[in-house]
Amino acid sequence: MARKPPTGLSRLMFRAPIWLYRAHLGGLLGGRFILLHHIGRTSGLPREAVVEVVAQPGECFVICSGFGTQSQWYRNVVARPDIDITTRNRRIRVHARELTTQQAEEQMADYTRRHPRAAKRLADYMGFSGPDASARVAAELPFLELCPR
Repeated sequence: MARKPPTGLSRLMFRAPIWLYRAHLGGLLGGRFILLHHIGRTSGLPREAVVEVVAQPGECFVICSGFGTQSQWYRNVVARPDIDITTRNRRIRVHARELTTQQAEEQMADYTRRHPRAAKRLADYMGFSGPDASARVAAELPFLELCPR
């Protein structure tokens, strides 16, 4: 089961990269992170979150909600899948769709091959350890594909 979303000081630390994007310094994070611009499903207000890119097949971006379906950004994006993202310093209009477990497993296996240490650290942090951690991440956490619209 995924960890609960952070609160307090750890929440501030998770949100710190947003300020880099707001200062037009998103390029410092490289191509491994994107800024999501989404709308609150209840409030209707603009919201932002920075997430790691699991894969970039073609013009699309694959992301994972590391805190599962309880993540506010995830719930907002599923409710209103037409969002904008900022990658480096370029804003793109995208449509989000959920990946199947099989598609998520393929993307996570590829991510683990490309970034083995990062994959292990993330899996451990999220509470998935052991030799089958990547498969468990893909089976238990939601993955989204964001493609230009």
